[in-house]
Amino acid sequence: MKITVILALTGALLGAIIASSIVPPALAWYTSPGGLPQGAQIQAVVQIPEVIRYATSHLVRGQAIGAAIGAAPGVAVSIFMSVPHRRQQLA
Repeated sequence: MKITVILALTGALLGAIIASSIVPPALAWYTSPGGLPQGAQIQAVVQIPEVIRYATSHLVRGQAIGAAIGAAPGVAVSIFMSVPHRRQQLA
């Protein structure tokens, strides 16, 4: 059980780290306007607190999803590591 928790937490940490490098460029791509000529400036008035809240909430959500996806292989590896031990007990 101890190894399962350690591997799950390690996978979750790695998943969150990978998501921290993937989510910001994806978020920038998703929120950038399309169809503008190169070098065109966008005239807009934005609410900075709303922009910050949107960006941080999506970053944290992406990190949580990455952690969950990373924890799953950690649990799977720990299960597969313990399977041969169970087969030896049955024989």
